[in-house]
Amino acid sequence: MSRLLRSSVIPYLFLIVPLILYLIWVIGPMFYTFYLSFTDWDGVSTPHFIGWRNYQKLFADRVFYISLTNNLKWVISFITVPVVAGLALAIVLNRAIPGEKFFKASFYAPMVLALVVCGLIWGWMYHPAGGLINNVLRLLGISRGPGWLSDRGLALWAIIAVAIWRQVGYIMVLYLAGLKSIDPQLIDASRVDGANSWQTFWHVLLPLLAPVTVIVVVISIIDSLRAFDLVSVMTRGGPAYASSVLANFMYIEAFNNYKMGYGATIAVILFLISLVFIFIYLWRILQTEMEY
Repeated sequence: MSRLLRSSVIPYLFLIVPLILYLIWVIGPMFYTFYLSFTDWDGVSTPHFIGWRNYQKLFADRVFYISLTNNLKWVISFITVPVVAGLALAIVLNRAIPGEKFFKASFYAPMVLALVVCGLIWGWMYHPAGGLINNVLRLLGISRGPGWLSDRGLALWAIIAVAIWRQVGYIMVLYLAGLKSIDPQLIDASRVDGANSWQTFWHVLLPLLAPVTVIVVVISIIDSLRAFDLVSVMTRGGPAYASSVLANFMYIEAFNNYKMGYGATIAVILFLISLVFIFIYLWRILQTEMEY
């Protein structure tokens, strides 16, 4: 009996330290952030409880709505372009073609780079005077290329383009994993029945890839909502908040303007928005596990 008791208790003993660390470094700060969102803390003095004042100020803040709108643009961009491009690449590279491994590695390579490194590299490429892109435009006869990161209409889309360039390879790998799990006999059966390539894709591949697509879309939404590194490195939310997103807005208010309470309020709103999609993702994962 004692041996059975030890065998059932020992695994939980190994979990004690990680759980304590998780409570201290993740759960504790999360609840403390909720508390700070109801204070006027500046990061130095003692926090004073002010109720819902930060939330009232936030929902009347023009920059908050600009940042939220920009986050929505990230979301729409991330669930369309990388998903479609990643799926297309996965279908092409799922078959035996010359240089298949090279192309897979090449498309996935940007994912290995840190977002800060990507931001620095593309910041140089976007430089209006000596950048690679504008130099290529000059060779094509366009004497004066745009200021990619200084133009209010282009800055956000220039950053999103970098994020998409990095994301496509990741989506491709997820879809490749999904394609490998599909029984080839189903594809062969559709061709025997007279289906062409488009019909096979639309009526066979796409429905079978539905679980992967749900996970891909949810992950893309979560990634787009927590966008920060590229914006911080490339524009810091400028010009005139044109490329600001919620995470960057939160950072500036908390650490540049010393409004920790207000920054915590932005963090709480961002967390609540992300929580909806995290629950969808976890629910889908649990459903998949139950099916198997």
